[in-house]
Amino acid sequence: MTSQNPVHTLAGQTAIVTGGASGIGRATASLFARHGAAVVVADIDGEGASKIAAEIGAAGGRAVAVTADIASEAGCRHVVQTAVDAFGGLQVLFNNAGIIRRTTALNTSCDEWDRVMAVNVRSVFLMCKYAIPVMKDGGSIVNTGSGWGLKGGGNALSYCASKAAVVNMTRALAIDHADAGIRVNSINPGDTDTPMLREEARQLMEDWTAFNASTAERPMRRKGHPDEIAQAVLFLASPAASFITGAALVVDGGGLA
Repeated sequence: MTSQNPVHTLAGQTAIVTGGASGIGRATASLFARHGAAVVVADIDGEGASKIAAEIGAAGGRAVAVTADIASEAGCRHVVQTAVDAFGGLQVLFNNAGIIRRTTALNTSCDEWDRVMAVNVRSVFLMCKYAIPVMKDGGSIVNTGSGWGLKGGGNALSYCASKAAVVNMTRALAIDHADAGIRVNSINPGDTDTPMLREEARQLMEDWTAFNASTAERPMRRKGHPDEIAQAVLFLASPAASFITGAALVVDGGGLA
């Protein structure tokens, strides 16, 4: 299952992908495996994670699934320990799990705010807290931000705040751990064809066809595909990005421009 591209090889490395059961996480877990990594597919949806791990195995790769709520400290410890127990170490961490609530300050409950921050921000902190000590010979961390982490968006207050936190936390992590040979970058997608995008339409009570059409209002006239975001994550995780850290890579078809 290993790719033939030596620039992007992850051969001999172990990678964790949180939110790996669907969307960008699923695409990235599969791509990592095709480029030689042993993959820990982590998700609160244990059945979905197991399905992806089985698909990777059937294609000749190596993967294990772990069911975990990475908003909890115990969940994050468990995911990292699974990587160590299953594959002996850790070199790549893709903090991808996330949720969205399409609300303003006026109709966001405190519980909703706290949950978004726990899944989107606290999990990144906790996964890094437990993963970095395991990366004894250096490694790469990629955090999923968003175009809305770099500019504002409507009806998504908690999400915008959480993703801005991820982008700047990424920079701080990059500074703190460069001496250990650990690179930390963020990937910042625009609208991408994932289950989360459909969930946004549901929350806004908008017709999917109309909502979907509105996502094409960017220079490239279309939304992104999970595989396209995964390619950018692979680049940041791989030796091809060996001198890149603290960066916020935008992958949005020109929307932010």
